[in-house]
Amino acid sequence: MPEKQSQRQQRKQKQDATPETYEYIVVGAGTAGCVLARRLSEDRTHRVLLLEAGRPVPAEPVPAPAAWPSLLGTAADWGGTTVPQNTGGSPIPWPRGRGLGGSSAIGGMTFLRGHRSGCDAWTAGGAKGWGYDDLLPYFKRSENVTGVRRRDPASRGTDGPLRVAPAARRHRHPLAQAFLAAAVQAGHPRACDLAAGLETGFGWADLAIADGARQDAARAYLRPVLGERANMRVITDAFVQRLLLDETGTSPRCTGVAYTVADETPAEDAPRHASSHTARCSPGGEVVLTAGAVGSPRLLMSSGLGPREHLQDVGITAHLDLPGVGCNLQDHVVSGVVHRSARPVPESENNHAEVQGLMRSDPRATTCTAPDLQLGIADLPVRAAGLPGPGPGAGYTITVALLSPYSRGTVRLADADPATPPSIDPCYYADHHDLGLMTAGLRAAREIGMAPALALWRGEEELPGRDIADEEGLRAYLRSNLHSAHDYAGTCAIGTDTDAGAVVDTELRVRGVDGLRVADASVMPTIVSANAEATVYAIAERASDLLAH
Repeated sequence: MPEKQSQRQQRKQKQDATPETYEYIVVGAGTAGCVLARRLSEDRTHRVLLLEAGRPVPAEPVPAPAAWPSLLGTAADWGGTTVPQNTGGSPIPWPRGRGLGGSSAIGGMTFLRGHRSGCDAWTAGGAKGWGYDDLLPYFKRSENVTGVRRRDPASRGTDGPLRVAPAARRHRHPLAQAFLAAAVQAGHPRACDLAAGLETGFGWADLAIADGARQDAARAYLRPVLGERANMRVITDAFVQRLLLDETGTSPRCTGVAYTVADETPAEDAPRHASSHTARCSPGGEVVLTAGAVGSPRLLMSSGLGPREHLQDVGITAHLDLPGVGCNLQDHVVSGVVHRSARPVPESENNHAEVQGLMRSDPRATTCTAPDLQLGIADLPVRAAGLPGPGPGAGYTITVALLSPYSRGTVRLADADPATPPSIDPCYYADHHDLGLMTAGLRAAREIGMAPALALWRGEEELPGRDIADEEGLRAYLRSNLHSAHDYAGTCAIGTDTDAGAVVDTELRVRGVDGLRVADASVMPTIVSANAEATVYAIAERASDLLAH
């Protein structure tokens, strides 16, 4: 037996003989997991274990903001797809970050809380303590906007780990500047601080970019304390297969996790082998799932916690019937108006989407003030494979995102093997209201696109094309040019005891199970009205307080 393999076996035998215990086992080192590992380990009497399925070293372009689209489909991405959608019969790519920092390390870096009405809707539905005002201290605790003009310290943080700011004036894309002027010409209000969640209108979005580099959760929260805290252990290449449950009491108790660790290989293309391990909680300790809106329900169901009928169908013993696990899946769907540019489009120095706007599809509505559409400018063409149009540098897109979808989807197990990718069905446009809202968004995008401020850039409208103007034609186009905004939420929703679909209570404890919580985007009862990342930071910050007390 090679010496290196023998040493690995000795280490495994030692661990199995004397397993370590932890006050907190955090599953998933994405946005929420990095926050929790740092905050929970601040108490040096608590041992914290952070398990991450991805590799420890980030893909090379991660820090470069404009390179983020090149990360999709790499080793830094789980590489998932949806089941075929009824919009066109094809699966939709569903990128999710895999590695330290998770999706914050591969996403588009737009940092918006969404309008306060999004969180306030949670409390209206029974999630007491999760309204905008409740989360405001945690929004502030995550961020640092020191030196940014027009940022009110009453609503914005100044000493958090994450540095955020709009694109620097000298690095702003000229198309973004023209788009903002065009939106105002089209009658939309100008927002001073869109990221605060208190305004609608169009403005410069805060970006998780500082000194020309991406600010992800690992870079801001985790890496600065790695190696400095003896009570925090981080294991990468660690895939958690199931939760360990003790069912001897009146209700099941989660006592730890079973996971595998992929061994190192001498060559890049050599097969990787995995060794099996367990991690246990100390008495009174807890397991916290931070694996996201796909990973967290996947692990619950693989452990026998979920919809009883579905678990039986895939051959898993149901230890607890939790009908809401994997249900209520929500995402922001994206499309847009693609123009050929009348002049070459310069390369972006930021994230390709520096200006955003929150608006209502019907500005005359008096019963609802919440924005339901997000419009923006992308300095590249956003079009589905197979659709005609300009290439990079020759076109741009006025994007339209649906903020408050009526449609709900599911995450389900494909079989009993934890390693089998789950079945993801967002059910895009399953509710007819969603297509109506997106059609209104396309019309608003066209109006902005024809404003005088964009005249020097405006070439032919390639998609959907000026000849498509009727409702039926626009809806057909939206079905064909459909993209995910990568803002997955809702599959382990917060709720009350009377809500059969609730998975966690208002303290994020999994209903019916002791010692187990979920603290990521999956707990959102309804998706927020903007990119989800800023809200995930706040959820994790609040979760750290709930756990500590």
